[in-house]
Amino acid sequence: MELFIGPEKHQPFDPDGSIPSNHLHNFEHSSISMSLIIYATFAIILDKSRLKTAMHDGLTYLLGAFAFGQQFVLFHFHSADHTAVEGKYHLLLQLVIFISFLTTLMGIGYPKSFLLGFVRSLSVLFQGVWFTFMGCMLWIPEFVAQGCFMNSEDDHKVVRCTGEHALHRAKALVNLQFSWLLSMIVVLSMTLYVIMCNIYGGRIEYLSISKSYGDDEEGRHPEVELQKKNLLSPET
Repeated sequence: MELFIGPEKHQPFDPDGSIPSNHLHNFEHSSISMSLIIYATFAIILDKSRLKTAMHDGLTYLLGAFAFGQQFVLFHFHSADHTAVEGKYHLLLQLVIFISFLTTLMGIGYPKSFLLGFVRSLSVLFQGVWFTFMGCMLWIPEFVAQGCFMNSEDDHKVVRCTGEHALHRAKALVNLQFSWLLSMIVVLSMTLYVIMCNIYGGRIEYLSISKSYGDDEEGRHPEVELQKKNLLSPET
């Protein structure tokens, strides 16, 4: 959408076929989306493959780590101004992306770790929340920090501040926003965890929802069936 719908000519290239500087960030964002599409596509293919092997889960985690790793690198070396308010949002975003990358990579060696799956899920959730929040605070004029304004530079709206004091205040507000959102997500996730433990009695362990190596002919995983029996059986 950024490359072919947003531009006035509905294509991001110059007449000579080169990439103009005002569209570099569009290509960076599209590259991130492409890496996630590659991960999702091959994850589905591996999940639906009839030739299931014990390596499929590890390869899926590796593909996820590739997507998050590329996302981290592109945001770290983003063509946007890293000294402005937008750069502060991107810097904090990189911390969350790195956690997603690290926990996904560790999932190769510990595929049944509930803690890794829990932290990875929260980090991905936090990415989505932070992206949405960042879009509101950076591109809706009413939400721009006091002393700052939206300025058009290379066909791209950026937040600029009137002076160093206003810039430092805006960055401090970004830190507070990150802290408050993180606290909110931690409270909500732990509340949900406690509720689920009360409902299921802590008897359900972390398992992949995809059919994994060892399924029987009817597609039933022995560990999943064991969990169902434990859940349905009365407590002793």
